[in-house]
Amino acid sequence: MTQSPPISSSILSRIGNTSLIELRSLVPKGYARILLKLESENPTASMKDRMALAMIEGAEAKGRLKPGGAVVEYTGGSTGGSLALVCAAKKYPLHIVSSDAFSQQKLDQMRAFGAKLTIIKSLEGGMNATLTRIMIETARQISESTGAFWTDQFNNTDQLTAYRPMAAEIWEQTGGHVDAFVQSVGTGGSLRGVAENLRAKRSSLHITAVEPAESAVLSGGHTGSHKIEGIGAGFVIPHWKPGLANEIMPVSTQDAMEMARRLAREEAIMAGTSTGANLVAALKVAQRLGAGATVVTLMCDSGAKYLSGELYKS
Repeated sequence: MTQSPPISSSILSRIGNTSLIELRSLVPKGYARILLKLESENPTASMKDRMALAMIEGAEAKGRLKPGGAVVEYTGGSTGGSLALVCAAKKYPLHIVSSDAFSQQKLDQMRAFGAKLTIIKSLEGGMNATLTRIMIETARQISESTGAFWTDQFNNTDQLTAYRPMAAEIWEQTGGHVDAFVQSVGTGGSLRGVAENLRAKRSSLHITAVEPAESAVLSGGHTGSHKIEGIGAGFVIPHWKPGLANEIMPVSTQDAMEMARRLAREEAIMAGTSTGANLVAALKVAQRLGAGATVVTLMCDSGAKYLSGELYKS
């Protein structure tokens, strides 16, 4: 008889401990197996629940956020929804700076948890360095004028602690049989946090960082506009650690979207565009490593957050 999980005292206790599933239909014969970490099982259906909780609890522990205090952040969407969840649970007012470049479902989710939103207009619905910097500066000004605690995700190192448990989960779930880890780069926290902690257990682990081909700044290319939500800030982010990744793989918005659609049709797993980008890269790594090896990548969030955009319209 399967044992049911215990009764939880808070929704926040349901963050983490997500499943790892082996893909079957998408992976050709002769490739390494690809395991997908289902971060959609978190309360807001996003891996960002982990980092949001870590940043808020880090601020509490350091005395930077006290009872009755307020929080402000800039976000491409998923971090905002996750912070809105955590702040609602902990009773902190939250002000989010976001943009119309991101899906309506993500913005609606933030509002549903009680967050106040300031929306910055984008250029033709694309993400680029200029938009990112405007969002950051707007959040800084709100923090300065209101006294709210600014989580400042691009510079907040507390988020790195959120991904140590994820690395431990991956190691335990695979029985230590993991040869490569593939992850797209937004703040850089998940790639760095998981990679460093897996590398501590297996130094030969191959790490692939994924970025938008249209804005491949980590690869030494030019900044540009893309539509892979949640990644590709358009500049080298502070959490990026040169030399950590064995390779940086650019993936186009078109390829990422098509792979996300294939994942839904062929594996019955509905995810967002960054997950599609992860799988484009993971398949290339799996082809190189061949049968007998194991590649782990992340399902960053649920595809249900993208129903109003281009991803599932075609």
